[in-house]
Amino acid sequence: MTTVAQDKVTPTLPAGPRPWPVIGNLLAFRQDPLGYLQQLQRTYGDMTTVYLGRMPLVFLFKPEYVRYVLIEHPRAFTSREISQPDETTASEGLLTIDGEKHRQQRRAVQPAFHKKRVESYADVILQYTDDALSGWHIGDTVDLTQSMQELTLRIIGKCLFDIDFASQLDALGKTFDEMIGSQAGILDTLFNLRIDNPVTAYGKRLAAMRKMNMSIYTLIAQRRSEAVERNDVLSMLLTTEDGSTPGQLLTDKQIHDHILTFIAAGHETTAIALGWSFYLLSQHPHVREKLQEELRTVLGGRPLTLEDVSKLTYTDWVLNESMRLYPPAWIQGRFAAEDFELDGVHFQAGTRVMLSQWVMHRLPEIWGDPLVFRPERWDPEHGQQVPSGAYFPFGGGPRTCIGMPLAQLEARLILATVMQRFNPEVPANYQPGFNPVITLRPKHSLKARLMPVPAKDDRSTLERRVIVSPTQALDERRGCRTALLDWLSFFRL
Repeated sequence: MTTVAQDKVTPTLPAGPRPWPVIGNLLAFRQDPLGYLQQLQRTYGDMTTVYLGRMPLVFLFKPEYVRYVLIEHPRAFTSREISQPDETTASEGLLTIDGEKHRQQRRAVQPAFHKKRVESYADVILQYTDDALSGWHIGDTVDLTQSMQELTLRIIGKCLFDIDFASQLDALGKTFDEMIGSQAGILDTLFNLRIDNPVTAYGKRLAAMRKMNMSIYTLIAQRRSEAVERNDVLSMLLTTEDGSTPGQLLTDKQIHDHILTFIAAGHETTAIALGWSFYLLSQHPHVREKLQEELRTVLGGRPLTLEDVSKLTYTDWVLNESMRLYPPAWIQGRFAAEDFELDGVHFQAGTRVMLSQWVMHRLPEIWGDPLVFRPERWDPEHGQQVPSGAYFPFGGGPRTCIGMPLAQLEARLILATVMQRFNPEVPANYQPGFNPVITLRPKHSLKARLMPVPAKDDRSTLERRVIVSPTQALDERRGCRTALLDWLSFFRL
């Protein structure tokens, strides 16, 4: 049990690795952020200090500390200062604003994420997923990383802004990759030196941001000129007060930043969670078989509907376990607005506090077998007890991701639909690697071969049948059409 305040006060920051002059611990951190953080926890325990340049960051690796920052004292910690807003960030979005502005603007768009409203998005999710899968065929090799990004981007555009991005998916996907798919340069990090040219990381991000800005501001102008009343998030934002001055509506800049935040966070994290889930299922056939057995039992070969979601408990466990091992949001920070104490250590206002889902989700003392992909640990009756603050893929407290209900529903529907129709098989030599930027992306795109889903009692026969020449496969399909339809569980949503 953590004692948040004690009589004994330590005036210095927690121990950590010795920093180098000027650069601090930056090089070691950049070389392998995920491994470095785990090594810090193993070496220094529940709290440690790391220097990025001359700036100290205090990492907290204990569930009680996570609760203290995110849940118990959220107003004592802010987000704006930790994010260092610039031209490449949405400085007025929900992820960065604080205080009354955050509370009022979050309340204004909250209706878009209420239970019944989110459930109304199910038809769009299922329709767009069916559209995406209509171009998939047994034996094809698909880029699941790109496919999931395009699918979730199209879904978020339609559900939240009543826009179909179908014709722009490739261009938008590339723009988002340029915006958030690379690390800040060393000069950016050390000296806040931002050089706008095509060869610097900052310049590339800024160029992508300009493309996105043009699209978003055009959308805002078009919507303002419309006389049609729409009940979507953009319409809500156009009539929302900014929370700082009574009667003052949001500016175009504030609306722009909200739209960018919702689109970026809304599609990126879900796409990444799905990609890692497909990878894990391919690596663990026994888990995949359990998931598909649940789909056979619940659906009986018919199309998935919203009413089925609550019955797909094992599917839900798979997603929970995937986000434990590979949390899309792997790190988050807060800025202390006032002094605070944790277990006798005194921290001054202005301390930058960092929390890492990657580390917390893999602590042996909490999870026992943290590296094992075991969805059964989420069984409420027989699974392990997870303390509050140990698992927080969507954050926690009043700043919990507002889109969490939509992301969870979207992930369940997409995963179940894909796995009912296909077995995505990842090559045996595939090594995903990690690209931990804003989100935990794989370093190498996940490409998988689409295999048929085995019938309940015919797995070995199916496995033999798929290893044939294209000509032989065509002949078999012509001669065994009924069996083929059973294997693939074809359906229209």
